Amino acid sequence: MKNMRKVRFLLSRLGVLAVLIGCGIAGIVLGFRSVPMQSLTLALQAPIQALNRIFIPSAQSVFGKSHLRILLVGLDYDYDALDQETSKSARSDILMAMNLDLPNHRIAEVSIPRDMVATLPNGQQAKINQAQSDGGVRESEAVVAKWLGIAPFDRYIVLRINTAKDLINAFGGIDVTVKNSDALRGQGANGPLDYDDNWGHLHVHLKPGLQHLDGDHAVGYARFRHDWCSDPCRIMRQQQIMHALVDKIERNQFNTFLHLQNLVDVARHDVDTNLTTQEELALAMSFAHLRPQDMRMAQVPYVDTVMLPDYGDSLIPDEKAKQQLVATLLSDTDETQTHAIRVCVENGTAIPGLAARIGGKLRAKGFTISELRNAPRSDFSVTEIHTAAQDLALPQQVKNALGESGASASILASSLPGDAAANQADVTVVVGKDMLGAP
Repeated sequence: MKNMRKVRFLLSRLGVLAVLIGCGIAGIVLGFRSVPMQSLTLALQAPIQALNRIFIPSAQSVFGKSHLRILLVGLDYDYDALDQETSKSARSDILMAMNLDLPNHRIAEVSIPRDMVATLPNGQQAKINQAQSDGGVRESEAVVAKWLGIAPFDRYIVLRINTAKDLINAFGGIDVTVKNSDALRGQGANGPLDYDDNWGHLHVHLKPGLQHLDGDHAVGYARFRHDWCSDPCRIMRQQQIMHALVDKIERNQFNTFLHLQNLVDVARHDVDTNLTTQEELALAMSFAHLRPQDMRMAQVPYVDTVMLPDYGDSLIPDEKAKQQLVATLLSDTDETQTHAIRVCVENGTAIPGLAARIGGKLRAKGFTISELRNAPRSDFSVTEIHTAAQDLALPQQVKNALGESGASASILASSLPGDAAANQADVTVVVGKDMLGAP
């Protein structure tokens, strides 16, 4: 019985990590069904299934609801007089509102730039990350929920300093396509990232393109904000890192098993949460086989900046876009509001009628098709999904609607020439040859 309690504690702490990065690490280790070692899998399968039935109830039954909203806070850090990292009275460096769809095993996430203007409980206007410094995670929960216009969060997860670095190192590093802001936003050529901040101990020197990054380099890439795009692209890089982690877990579950002890150490030392052990286990099992396409990520855009006393340049949110993100990603309904999304479909191949076929599929899913037309070129091998919006919620919904045939489609944060004036499309789909087999 004592050993069983240790196992349950171990799995529950892995369950926290499952929620952090949108995947069920504990469930992956428990299920272990995709490892190319059939004898080991068969040997573990029966006792694992028995443990599941006896000890781990469904997430829906544990929480008594279909959706769970969690605030994820990443703490900022400074350096003390001894040049040691400290997060005492730290502001939040990362703010993510996560919506866990328990029956459908999907996760939606809305990132909030830390420099957004918000009203604190004392009535003062400040940057939204000040709430963490003033009143800890409880004040962060209250301020962010009010700012988003949603009911109070169900739970919170706080990442202490070095969590991301330790987590990535625990997995043995990740593969990420390094992009400058021009490439991230689809507005220019890719190039290297170079920045040195000796006081902040941040040194970023990365070549463009696919790179295998350890924890230090991945965190440096995710924190890079020293160019024209600043925080919006910083958040896009954070989301790249999360997708890379989920993708590695999905493709290489045996690697997760080999690094199990390292993962447990990270969960034990770097994570604080008010999820109970039973809740952590239930979530871990519920999201055991989450795929990258089961995650939807977006960030709240801003319309202008303002100089706040004591805080400097701060961001004024796009209220209309914020409300739309809340409605589509943070609501308790399983139905996405696709009817409000206007899609232009272009045929990027020489196959006649392909745009009409894909447009019909999207129309059947509830999207408004603003126009069907031929693309300027007919040699697209991979489908491209373009949007001028700063967030990726709308194009991600379109990609999800394309199904397995659209799994390889690329989402580009840029509009095609004439889109806004010609058809008022929110999203433009340039259909490539990868969609030939689409039903």
